[in-house]
Amino acid sequence: MPNAADDLFTREDPIFANKELLEISHLPGEGRIVGRDDEISNLAAAVNPAIFGQSPSNVLIYGKTGTGKSLCAKYVSQRLVDTAGEESVTATFAYVDCAQDTTETQAVQTIAESVNRPEVTDIRVPDKGLSTSTYYKRLWRVLDRLYDVVLIILDEIDKLSDDDILMQLSRAGEAGKITECKLGVIGISNKIQYKDRMDERVKSSLCEREFVFPPYDANQLRAIMEARSDAFRDGVLDPSTVPRAAALAAREHGDARKAIDILRYAGEIAQSTGSTTVKEEFVTQARERAETDRFRELIRGSTPHSRYVLQALAMLSLSARHEDGFRTSRVYDVYENICAQQGSDTLSLRRVRDLLKEHAFLDIIEQSKHSGGSAEGSYTKHQLLEDPDVVQEVLSEDVDP
Repeated sequence: MPNAADDLFTREDPIFANKELLEISHLPGEGRIVGRDDEISNLAAAVNPAIFGQSPSNVLIYGKTGTGKSLCAKYVSQRLVDTAGEESVTATFAYVDCAQDTTETQAVQTIAESVNRPEVTDIRVPDKGLSTSTYYKRLWRVLDRLYDVVLIILDEIDKLSDDDILMQLSRAGEAGKITECKLGVIGISNKIQYKDRMDERVKSSLCEREFVFPPYDANQLRAIMEARSDAFRDGVLDPSTVPRAAALAAREHGDARKAIDILRYAGEIAQSTGSTTVKEEFVTQARERAETDRFRELIRGSTPHSRYVLQALAMLSLSARHEDGFRTSRVYDVYENICAQQGSDTLSLRRVRDLLKEHAFLDIIEQSKHSGGSAEGSYTKHQLLEDPDVVQEVLSEDVDP
C-alpha cells in the first residue's frame, strides 16, 4: 500500500529550477546586475581608498524603491572586501536594515554583532541588556582588534529615530574612538529630501558623496528578468511573458523588486493551475497579487484606527477618482462614519492627522500643502499612492465584525 505522503507532495517542481533567484534577498552575481554600471563605478570610486587601508568616502544614495540601491551597495562592498584582501588589507562590511533596527541601540548592536569574531576578540555582544555606550565601546574594540577598514551600510536610513548613530559612526576616527581601523558609511534612502532634516554636523561628515539611482526603464527591467530566467525550467516561460511583465512594471513604477515579484507570482499561478507554461495572461493576475501582498506587508501590525483612516481615504478615492487628493476634514468625516459602523469611539482630529503623517512616512499616501487664500488659510491634501481597490481588499480581510 503506497504511503499517503506520496500523493501529498510533488517531488519535482515542473515550473521552477532555482526559485531562490527570484527572491528579493538574493544577491546576484556580477553578470546579473543590469543597468547599473555607472552607479557601481561611481560607488566603487568613492570607497576605493579602502583597498589600500585608507578612509573610504562616506556616501549617501537616494532613489525610489526597487532601483538597485541596496543591491549595488552590497555588491560593491563585497568586491571591496575581496580586493582589499588581495592587497593584504583586512576589511569587512556590515548591513543594517534601519526599518527593523530603528533605534541607536538596536543599530549599533547589529553592527557590533555582525563584525565581531568572539573566538578571536573574546568580546561578547548580546542581543540586549547592555547600555548604548557599552555597545559602542565593544564595537570600537572589535573594529580596532580585527580590521583595517570597515564599511557600514545603513539601509532605509530615514527610518532611524534620530541622527545619533550617524554622528558616532561618521566621526569615530576624528574623535579618537578608533585608532587602527578606518570606517566608511553608506547611507541609503528612498526619500530625496531626507538630507534636509539631518543635523548639520552629520550632514557635513556623512554626505561627502551623493548618488541618485533613477527608476529602471522597460529594457532594463526586461534584461533584469531575463538574467534571472534560469530560475525557471527550460521552455516553461512563454516568449511574451517577460516582455509583458517588464512593460507593465516600467509603466507603473520602474521598480525591479516588483517586476521580479510579478515574475515569481506568475510562476506560482502556473503551478497552482497545473499549467506547464508561465503564460502572458498570468502576468496581470500576478501584478494584482504582488500589489496586494506589498500593501499587506506595509500595514502589518497597524492599529485598527490606522486602518480606519486608510479605509476612509480609499472610499473617497473610489467615489471621486478624478480628484487629486482630499482635505483632512473630508477624510475625518468618512473616518467618523467608519468608527460608528464599527462601534468604536473616534480619535481626535489631531490624532488622525498624526496617523495620516505616519502613512505618508511609509509612502502609502502623499501629502501636499495648499493655500486657500486669506479666507481659508493653508490646508493639507492627502492622496493614496496605493490602488484604492487593493487597499479596500486588504483592509476588508480583517475588519472587525
